[in-house]
Amino acid sequence: MSQRSFLGDMLTTLFERRRRGAGTADARSIEEMCRALLDTEGEVAGPSLAQAILDRYTGLDVEGRAAFFAFLNDGLEIDIDALEAAIATYRAEATPQAYRRIGACAEPPRQELLRRLNQPPGATHALVTMRRDLLAAVRKDPALARTDQDFRHLLRSWFNRGFLMMRQISWETPASLLEKIVAYEAVHAIHGWDDLRRRLYPQDRRCFAFFHPSMPTEPLIFVEVALTMTIPGSIQHLLSEERETRAAEDTKVAVFYSISNCQAGLKGVSFGNLLIKQVVSELRKELPGLEHFVTLSPIPGLCRWLESAPEHGDAEELRAGHCPPETLRRIATRYLLEAKDAAGLPLDPVARFHLGNGALIHAVHPEADVSPKGLQQSGGAMVNYEYDLSLIETNHERFVQSGEIAASPAVRAALQPATRKNRIQA
Repeated sequence: MSQRSFLGDMLTTLFERRRRGAGTADARSIEEMCRALLDTEGEVAGPSLAQAILDRYTGLDVEGRAAFFAFLNDGLEIDIDALEAAIATYRAEATPQAYRRIGACAEPPRQELLRRLNQPPGATHALVTMRRDLLAAVRKDPALARTDQDFRHLLRSWFNRGFLMMRQISWETPASLLEKIVAYEAVHAIHGWDDLRRRLYPQDRRCFAFFHPSMPTEPLIFVEVALTMTIPGSIQHLLSEERETRAAEDTKVAVFYSISNCQAGLKGVSFGNLLIKQVVSELRKELPGLEHFVTLSPIPGLCRWLESAPEHGDAEELRAGHCPPETLRRIATRYLLEAKDAAGLPLDPVARFHLGNGALIHAVHPEADVSPKGLQQSGGAMVNYEYDLSLIETNHERFVQSGEIAASPAVRAALQPATRKNRIQA
């Protein structure tokens, strides 16, 4: 090893030790450090103090973090008196200076604190982790939702489309990242390396993920894609070890069968719509013979809905796998088309996501996921949402403006016999 290399390594080590110890060496409380950061204007002192605060936060226990969030929420709140005075000044004379003053007073100081905390290397990931902790704290103290709104506002800005990078995940991807794909898979668990290889290695399989420049080794969201000849109706068949592998250029359908958000601290920051559309664009360029872009999606809220609406079916019968296939198809279709939340949107979160993106309900399949999880959620039912590129914008606009759900004639026909019967009984 050269003397220069040795000296460089030694300086790097000393710097890292100093950086890691900065948060504990400062005798001030974390609240005092935060107020000092807000008062600091230096380009060197600011990032150093921000790193010390982040290090100090990392060492806090659950109780200490709750106290820190309470400080952000109450100690760095909007000054209502100053805001009212600024509004009065602007009302008297609408000058640019008065307008700027309203904006400054309307923003709580904690937003500027978060911006300044985001200065040192690795800070963005640290703040995403901090927000994950905050979401847990909000469940115990709903008043902290004010601070969460500020986190979400800033994270949406920092993670906007212009900063996102899409990368294909393959069997050649470094093992450290593949391990994260296994850990973050939230829809259909990956059972070891052999299972992962079956999802990545064959030429009729794809996986794409979004990354952020400040978190290059941490996927934000990823989607797994199967390239098939026909639109599938069974996840077990799609992921079977015995399935026949096809050449990618011979396939007609791209199936998005799993979309997993990876960072709990980015809840409420939507990436799925952007990722699906970019993957569709990428696949169309690579494989111009593809004719359909569909999902094979779970129906996670079906059995929970039946527990509150037993007149439509027996949730336990579904979970036991005893519901006749056509009856299950009809129950699931009714749920997807008619069950709404308080805002008038589809009750099912997956349906809400895809329909809001402009997809349509193409087909509902009973006996599509006979895993314990699939039976527990929906009695084994799954659904294809189709992204018809010629209809996406129209479907999206109708859904947003009037709540209209786009569905194929075959899907709507599943309810017709039951509807006629109900009319006769009435």
